[in-house]
Amino acid sequence: MITVVIRRTKDRAYRGFLCMGHAEYAKPGRPDVICAAVSALTIGTVNSLEELAGEKLNISQDEKTGFLKCDFESTLQEKSNFLMDSMTFSLENISREYGRKYLQVKIEEV
Repeated sequence: MITVVIRRTKDRAYRGFLCMGHAEYAKPGRPDVICAAVSALTIGTVNSLEELAGEKLNISQDEKTGFLKCDFESTLQEKSNFLMDSMTFSLENISREYGRKYLQVKIEEV
């Protein structure tokens, strides 16, 4: 199962997120649509935050274990908040459509 934790302050400001695990939706050796979708959304958001919005990020990752951690160095710009809202919305939709046994999205107050 993939777990994505979205980290926010009490006033709902994003502080970062982390993604852990593998969905194990597909049979071994077959492409896994859920892993691919989650990877595309999370890595695409990181790239957009850095390259399009100019945000300063601290990134840790391990492709083998499916681990990605992204911490924001400062308060995000409005356009960056929109990118995070979009990623969160899309991940929650995947979780609802395919089931929480493959993807769980959690909001953690920090």
